[in-house]
Amino acid sequence: MGLFSNNKLQLFGVDVSSSAVKVVQLSKSGDKYKVEYYGVDALPANAVVEKNITEVDRVSAAISNAVKRAGIKRKNAAIAVSGSAVITKTINMPSDLSEDELEEQLSLDANQYIPYPIEEVSLDFNVLGPVENNPEMSHVLIACSRSENVDVCIEALEGAGLIASIIDVESFAIEATYQQMKDGLELSDDEIVALFDIGATTTTLHVMYQGRSIYTRDQTFGGKQLTDEIMQRYGLSMAEAGLAKRQGGLPESYETEVLQSFNDSLIQQLSRALQFFFSATEFNNVDKIVLAGGTASIEGLGELTEEQIGVPVQIANPIDGFETASRIDDIAIKTDSPALMTVIGLAMRTFD
Repeated sequence: MGLFSNNKLQLFGVDVSSSAVKVVQLSKSGDKYKVEYYGVDALPANAVVEKNITEVDRVSAAISNAVKRAGIKRKNAAIAVSGSAVITKTINMPSDLSEDELEEQLSLDANQYIPYPIEEVSLDFNVLGPVENNPEMSHVLIACSRSENVDVCIEALEGAGLIASIIDVESFAIEATYQQMKDGLELSDDEIVALFDIGATTTTLHVMYQGRSIYTRDQTFGGKQLTDEIMQRYGLSMAEAGLAKRQGGLPESYETEVLQSFNDSLIQQLSRALQFFFSATEFNNVDKIVLAGGTASIEGLGELTEEQIGVPVQIANPIDGFETASRIDDIAIKTDSPALMTVIGLAMRTFD
């Protein structure tokens, strides 16, 4: 199974995060996308740890539940492995090589690019285009992951009665969604954009420049810290705390006693991630920040981040400009929209 193989199949996207499974099926007319089916199902604690599936049966059950809720009938799915589990590298290869010849050459040369024996990895490649001023050579993106990382994704889908048609890379899926979304957010390719995907347990910084992700880094911090604090402070279950966090109904003291402290800690983490980026690259600033992930839905977080970091901030809305089928709850999907970056990118693979 290649990491970004595409068999031109009619498929849908499956995103497995640390707290939930999200599924999306899209249709397309001209340049216009439509969300035909959307479903989500919560995952039990520790079914996914640090973006690694640890309890396959529970993940399969959640995928199955999300698919049923959505009403999806297709069996072919696209799923992603996390960027931290994948090694990517762009190399130059002769342009006149066929796909089979490229594959053979890369297999022979693999030890130059990857630190694992070739028999222990899933390796794939994508020809990006000719080398500037040298049309006899092409830029080729290679991606590899330990076979066990790919196999567990296939196993989770098969346990839900589905077929793993595409195993993508999370950062590539987000990059595809960003390209679709950037015009609506008035983001230019010339700008350096820090896209923070703030999940339940992990915050991932993707720095976008010239339409591509040039830097990715995970930090162990996310919205679960806020959920845990709500549980402890107000004696609620995890489900009750998660619902209260999204829909309100907590005591008046919540904002000053709980939320304010969490927001301050989160923004400190975002600022720290930017400092790591500056120290690891030749860049020393970003032009804009985009907040994505479920935690980005916290009211006022964008304004507070902009005020404290001093960079314009916008909230990701990957379904901006999309139509939605009448069967979908408009309010629910709009609320969830910042958390759909990966699954939208995966669902779009059916149109490649």
